[in-house]
Amino acid sequence: MKQFFLFLVILSFNSCQYIDKQVPSEKELLQKELKSINWKEVDEYPSVANCEKIANKKQRQQCFFEVMAQLIQQKLDIDTLSILYPELDTIQVKVTVYPNSTMKFEPQFPKDSVAYDTIKIDSILHARLVDFPKINPALKRGLPVKTQFILPVILKEKGKE
Repeated sequence: MKQFFLFLVILSFNSCQYIDKQVPSEKELLQKELKSINWKEVDEYPSVANCEKIANKKQRQQCFFEVMAQLIQQKLDIDTLSILYPELDTIQVKVTVYPNSTMKFEPQFPKDSVAYDTIKIDSILHARLVDFPKINPALKRGLPVKTQFILPVILKEKGKE
């Protein structure tokens, strides 16, 4: 009986050590979690239906970029950009995909660009770049987020003039 009692006393002293441990505060846990998140990357990139079946993250991203560049090229093929600006063969387009699946397109020009009427090109882009298929926004920790990327869009291929 003495041994059992001694065992209980030792056990109670040891268990007190576990009770005295400080439990991290909610703020500390939140700060630790926030620091562990890579805010520069999304968990899933934006996607279109054609690319949804691809399991590999990088291949799905590449598929999305290729589909978007191709769609933009097709919509601009029927336009007068290549006639108005025959020297312009590629245009950089900043694409913003919002959490609600809407998109915004902005042409990117060199800072010293005076050779092009940037306002006219911008208005042509806004007029032509409509009616895209449904875009699934990027996801970060399961929530839709805004993403931006720049796509080089070929207006005319070399040797096709």
